[in-house]
Amino acid sequence: MYVFMKLRRETEERRRFSPGIGEGREGVGGAARSSHRAPPIRAVSVPLAGRWAPIGGGRCEPPNGVRGGGGASAASVAEVTASGVSNRPPPVRLHQRRRTPAMPGPRERGAPARGSNAFPWRGVGPEQRGRLPPVPALNRCVGTVMWELHPSALGPNDGSIAIVGHSCALYPRLPGRDSDRGTPQSLSAVDACSWDAKGRAPGSLQLGAQDRGPSCTPVQRALLALTPTLEKLQEVKGRVLEALERGLSQQSRARSTMQMLPTFICSTPDGTENGDVLVAELCQNHVRTLWVTLAGDGNQNPQLMYRVFETPGDVLQGSGEALFDFIAQCVKSFLEEIGNPQHRLPLGFVFPFSCRQTGLDKAELISWSKGFQCSDVEGKDVVQLLQAAISKQELHHVDVVALLNNTVGTMMTCSTPEKPCEIALVVGSGTNCCFMAESDLLEIAGVTSGRMCVNSEWGCLGDDGALDNVLTPYDHRVDQESSNPGERRFEKLVGSLYLGETVRHAMLMLASEQALFIGRNTSTLATKAVLTTQQVLEIMDNEDGMAKAQGMLEALGLQPSERDCCRVQQLCRAVVSRAAALSATGLAAVLSHMCRSRQLERLVVNVGVDGGLYRTSSRFGEILRSVVGLLAPECAATLVPSGDGRGLGAAIVTAVALRLVAQRNKVERLLAPLRLSRADLERVQALMKQEMERGLDRESNATSSVRMLPTYVCHTPDGTERGKFLALDLGGTNFRVLVVHVEEDNIHMANEIYVIPTAIMQGTGEALFDHIIECIVDFQMKQKLTGQVLPLGFTFSFPCQQLGLDKAVLLTWTKGFNASGCVGQDVVQLLREAAQRKQHTTLKVVAVVNDTVGTMMACGYHDPKCEIGLIVGTGTNACYMEERANVGTVEGDEGRMCINMEWGAFGDNGCLDGFFTSFDQLVDEKTINAGKQRFEKLISGMYLGEIVRHILLALVEEQVLFRGKPSHNLQNRDIFQTKFLSKIETPGLALLQVQGILCNLELDASYEDSVLVREVCRVVSQRAAHLCAAGMAAVVEKMRESRGLEQLTVTVGVDGTLYKMHPHFSQNLQQMLRELAPRCNVTFLQSEDGSGKGAALVAAVTCREADPCSPQ
Repeated sequence: MYVFMKLRRETEERRRFSPGIGEGREGVGGAARSSHRAPPIRAVSVPLAGRWAPIGGGRCEPPNGVRGGGGASAASVAEVTASGVSNRPPPVRLHQRRRTPAMPGPRERGAPARGSNAFPWRGVGPEQRGRLPPVPALNRCVGTVMWELHPSALGPNDGSIAIVGHSCALYPRLPGRDSDRGTPQSLSAVDACSWDAKGRAPGSLQLGAQDRGPSCTPVQRALLALTPTLEKLQEVKGRVLEALERGLSQQSRARSTMQMLPTFICSTPDGTENGDVLVAELCQNHVRTLWVTLAGDGNQNPQLMYRVFETPGDVLQGSGEALFDFIAQCVKSFLEEIGNPQHRLPLGFVFPFSCRQTGLDKAELISWSKGFQCSDVEGKDVVQLLQAAISKQELHHVDVVALLNNTVGTMMTCSTPEKPCEIALVVGSGTNCCFMAESDLLEIAGVTSGRMCVNSEWGCLGDDGALDNVLTPYDHRVDQESSNPGERRFEKLVGSLYLGETVRHAMLMLASEQALFIGRNTSTLATKAVLTTQQVLEIMDNEDGMAKAQGMLEALGLQPSERDCCRVQQLCRAVVSRAAALSATGLAAVLSHMCRSRQLERLVVNVGVDGGLYRTSSRFGEILRSVVGLLAPECAATLVPSGDGRGLGAAIVTAVALRLVAQRNKVERLLAPLRLSRADLERVQALMKQEMERGLDRESNATSSVRMLPTYVCHTPDGTERGKFLALDLGGTNFRVLVVHVEEDNIHMANEIYVIPTAIMQGTGEALFDHIIECIVDFQMKQKLTGQVLPLGFTFSFPCQQLGLDKAVLLTWTKGFNASGCVGQDVVQLLREAAQRKQHTTLKVVAVVNDTVGTMMACGYHDPKCEIGLIVGTGTNACYMEERANVGTVEGDEGRMCINMEWGAFGDNGCLDGFFTSFDQLVDEKTINAGKQRFEKLISGMYLGEIVRHILLALVEEQVLFRGKPSHNLQNRDIFQTKFLSKIETPGLALLQVQGILCNLELDASYEDSVLVREVCRVVSQRAAHLCAAGMAAVVEKMRESRGLEQLTVTVGVDGTLYKMHPHFSQNLQQMLRELAPRCNVTFLQSEDGSGKGAALVAAVTCREADPCSPQ
């Protein structure tokens, strides 16, 4: 199997991180315990992040000083070379152009010539990189060799390539594992292979040679077992993804070994965090307390004081009460030493154990690990236990605000306002990973918006057997000797607490096979913890590793040979390299999940990294970067070393929590008036019903804000209508003319749209109606209807007082119209006079209706139960069939008549003033009809975007949105159109796309800003839907009571872009209507061209009736 590894050139010396102030005193090996006493309080300024190193992007070259052979494998999946004997060729510098004769070149070592068919993947595109094609059917064995490939092998920006475990015949065939046809094998190393006098590899090691050599040695078998192939790593990645997705699902999480615990941290630092924060950190053998001051400067220069308190050994195995009392005593002692401040102190608690959190300050311990076995804690809220212990110390001003583990803290310390960190990886004595997951996928947290940090607890991966094909006999023995056999299998492959033990068991088994320490007494290797991970890392070193190996082995009384030292070094490199590769595999799975869940083609993200193993071993980080780039080529991840993921991270989490609480309080204060309760809506329903009754009464009609205008439409379609009819539709900037053919089984229509220029909309009435007649004449010519006299229905969607079916007096203009000489005039007569001026003699207007009535009639043709019309679009209105006996403004008591409510003006008399917010007032003041159409301005699409814009401005002013930076673009009226509400609230729309919408409006929105903008949009649109439901509840209840029914069944014909296009409006309306009118069974039927077809059907019904309804 071919594995391409990029090596990064470091311009400085290879990093050697000493354990940070948050690292356990036991070091990376976790074995030695210091007798360190509590030091005096230290005051330091801690940098948040270290050097940035790219993964998956940019040029990656080898560090200065890293040599070929052993050094080359610093970026390998495994450090396995032909170094089993002392007469190996001298090491080679990468990129060295001139080679000494003693050093075998790539061709001499068996590298294929350029153009050789041994590399059929050459020239593949980026989408194929990391997925390796089939290789020639040579005898396949494995090894490590370095050479320079043709640039086309990877790409124009790639440097040297380490080919690790390539499937060419470079090393002896392994009987029982390699067939003659060539089966791909694991990565391996040569054992006891020598170079000839000319610096060439033995014949059996050269490319293309068919090996018939001896079977592989025990050392080779050990290294093979410890070195996973890329194919196997890809399988592990798939299993990590499966476990991850199962853990996120409520139904399957019980079967997942990765628990995917929500942390309730929903934001990364934005740099504005400030103030004093107290931290208590529980470590493996000590408690650290910190005082951290953040200055709101981007968290670049936090000031902190800390003290370390050694934990007595009996506390780790004692009662939970004793443990938390000890932590509280440490906090009290620390505060006394710094002057015992008495102002309220928020405390962040670092608790590095698996917890089931139900809030940022609520967490039940799932299980202990790392040697802790305190009684009576598992299953209990550890925050409450600590708070109770703090109260016993009479520290009543200290409040535990947040609980987190060191992984989450690492992520927070590596975040900056410009480059937030959204993943953290810790590889120390244990291992874990956390990341910012999409909340809508996080079923277990019950949060549906934004993102939340999820603690994967991936140390338990493999507890169900998913990693059995990776485990070796050495891993099984390490597991059996641990305090928790069968548990945390992945952590035992990766964590530094176990790597020394893995090497020890490998040496012990090889010694029993007479492959190591021949003739020596190896009984000391049977003693647990005689080899620490720190020693393993020292032995790996290129320059001093052999000497370290010799010294360590001699100290154990093993009297090693040079060959023994070399083989032990190979084992150490293989074990650590495997740990790095497996860590990278898990990280690659998380990256791929994030990329897919965010619907991105390429994910660019920062990864905070911490832990003694990562900090101590530069080789570990190099392998981590390389393998992640291979397994997740669709992601460009940058590793950011953490400064102090535990203490400072906890302080930042606590500060972020306080910031979010303060911001949430501001948001709730601003949005509270728009969140209408059930009681509020019932009050609106009652007010609407009251105004309806006043509008129907002849005496009080003039003072009602709901005009309840009779339409003189007394019948709905019954299906017997036939004929050809004209229809006019005037209700906005576009004017339509239609011809409608009503047949037995269907209705056919043809129409033409004509634009009404603004000059005509706001000019004279004569010019407006002359333009309408010209459009009618043009349409009849195009449809070859010239000279035909057809009944015409006129949809006139403006408030009118109707005096007859074909007589309607305009009350006021809306929707931007302001043509002079029309208000107070009969619009049908104005149309007829224009026809006379234009000498159009075939005009026959039989009915004038508004779009709401037309919608009811159009739906009534398909559903005879449709007796209500509703429009929710640019404006809003409703009509319904009222008992004529209740209509006091017209004569007659028989039958029913459609009432045009004109409910957009509901509240113009002040009855809704208590529901008008300051944002509604700002919108109203800037309209051309200030103080009018108050209900419409709370509901309709013309105004919702403006309401949202004013709320966003207020949030900016409160320093909650857009980091408090004034947005010039947001000052522009109508920039935030209502259509953006529909887009932003679309289900499944990733918040990155919401962020893109805002950026297109030149609004500098962060991810958290996008979450807040979506919330504002939802609050505004939901209020509109609920107010509409309250109005409709008044209508259906009025109909039910007027008809004396226990239960009313009725259909509402509905039209309008807001109702049809908004993703949640119709659902919110219908759900609330069911709650407000439980005795009414209401069905909604969307209209198809109600304003056009409906007008024609009114004309058709009029012609059908022998005695049409008319005012008498």
